[in-house]
Parts: sequence; structure tokens; C-alpha cells
Amino acid sequence: MKKVVLAIATLAAGLAGAQTYPSKPINIVVPFAAGGPTDRVARDLAEAMRKPLGDVAIIIDNVAGAGSSIGTSKVAKAAPDGYTLLLNHIAMATMPALLRTMPFKVESDFEYLGMINDVPMTLVGRPSLPAQNYKELSAWLNQNKGKINLGNAGIGSASHLCGLLFQNAVQIDMTTVPYKGTAPAMTDLMGGQIDLMCDQTTNTTQQIEAKKVIAYGVTTAKPLTTPALKSLPTLQDVGLKGFEVTIWHGLYAPKGTPADVQAKIHAALKVALKDPEFIKKQEALGAVIITDKRVDAAEHKKFVAAEIAKWTPIIKAAGVYAD
Repeated sequence: MKKVVLAIATLAAGLAGAQTYPSKPINIVVPFAAGGPTDRVARDLAEAMRKPLGDVAIIIDNVAGAGSSIGTSKVAKAAPDGYTLLLNHIAMATMPALLRTMPFKVESDFEYLGMINDVPMTLVGRPSLPAQNYKELSAWLNQNKGKINLGNAGIGSASHLCGLLFQNAVQIDMTTVPYKGTAPAMTDLMGGQIDLMCDQTTNTTQQIEAKKVIAYGVTTAKPLTTPALKSLPTLQDVGLKGFEVTIWHGLYAPKGTPADVQAKIHAALKVALKDPEFIKKQEALGAVIITDKRVDAAEHKKFVAAEIAKWTPIIKAAGVYAD
């Protein structure tokens, strides 16, 4: 009898919690350093989701390291009450191949809440590089084999993945220089300490516009319409056939988060994705807001599974690990 009473009390408490959610600040864990492209997406989204969630405070918690696995693990282990969420990018699909061991399972230890955006990438170089367009860059690459430094935001980062594809496409090995985040990598690129980087438009657009780096092309199938980027060719158009990659972002909760709480978060996410100010901020950086079926949880999960299947052989062939 006591067990029955306890079970009923627990259920009642859970229902009450869902009905009153959110009653305190929500933490969104970003498994990358502050100031980077994913951090920027998270901060813009938090502002857009705040009102639909009743003006609750949404706090960004940057927990960087190990190809995003440290922050991701923190959310996997968090209480499934809707107050600790995860905003991550394509790393959700690459960690299974990049990590020798994982303290969580991407496909079963999270509740998928929906996707946010697709972010194109740009190939950029230090401002002192003696190549003003991709044709000149291609010649420079061939003349400087063994001397080229290619920066990235850390093993498993979006810039690392794009760099792997670029080296494979041009068939030139480069010295990979991993940083602890996008911001320090970009600082060294602008300062001339590294030669090249392939990174998200959310991080490169302002630097391109200010002419602090040289832009050589975008990683999309078609040219972008963003004012600062619309004059750039696609890397496919300049000769890298099949070179197409975008970095998507999604929102997640710990496994076991109540369905009613998930529904409230998902509803707030859908409102945020239609928020004019959020759209304006993202489009100014070249990001494309998700409007297709991947906004829904089930389709989001299917998409990530397909991305895992796509990236695993590429990463395994490169022989790189984040731990």
C-alpha cells in the first residue's frame, strides 16, 4: 500500500512540475568556448526563447573540451527536469567516431527537441597571404607543400571537420593547429600565426566584412545571398567538386525529461525560429533557419542518425581522435 501511495505521489509531483515549468532559470549548456559560433547561436536563441517560456531567465553555460564531449556528458548526467539543456552542432554526429570511449550514447541518452539552423562555412586565410582568390590560393598551396598551417577550433570542431575535407579535396597534407576554441584560432589567423582556416559563417562574416581575413569560397552548393558573402564563389565552382558541408545546430534534453516539459520547450523553440529578430541576426551571419520537418523531434533524431553514418567513415579514414 505504501508503495502505491508513493508512486501516486511521485506521479502527481511530476505532473505538477510539468504544469508549472519553468519556475526557475534554465541552463543551456554549450560544449564550446564562449565567443565562438555555437555560443553565438545559443545566446541569440536563448533571447528568442525567453518570452515564449514566460520571460524565464535562460543562462548559457560554456563547458568546452574533448570535441564537445565534456559539456555533452554534463547534460546526459543532469536531472531530467528541463532545467539543463544542450545546444550542440554536428559534433553530435561525429563524436561516436572521434571518441575512443564515450560516457554517453548520442542516440539513446538524450531527448531530441528539434533543429535550429544550418550554417555554411567559408575558407579564409591570413590577411598577409599572397593570394587574393582561390586560383591564386591553389597555386600558393602547391608551391608551399609542407609549410602550410591549417588552424581549427579543436579536435572534433566544425573547423576541424571542414579542414579534413579540404585537405582531402586538394590532396595536400597540412600542419593542423588545434586551438581551444574558435576565438583564439581566429585571433591567430588575423595575426598571421596560421595560414588558413575553414569555419562557420557565424564566426567569419564580420572578419571578412572588415577585411581582417581573406575569403576564398563558401562550402554550399549555391552562392550565399548574405551581403558580405554574396560575391564569394562556392568551392565547388572553383574546382573542388562535391565539396559541400554545412554545420547544423540542435537542442537536446537529458533522457527521461517529462513529455509535457519537452512539449513546452519544443513549442518555445518553434516560436523562436519564427522570431524576426532572431532570423535577422542569424541571416546576417549566413545561417539558414530550419523550416523543414527537422524542426520536429523524431525527424531531428533520424537526421542525426544519417549524419553519424555519413561522417563515421570519413573520420575513421583520417585516423583522428578527440581524446
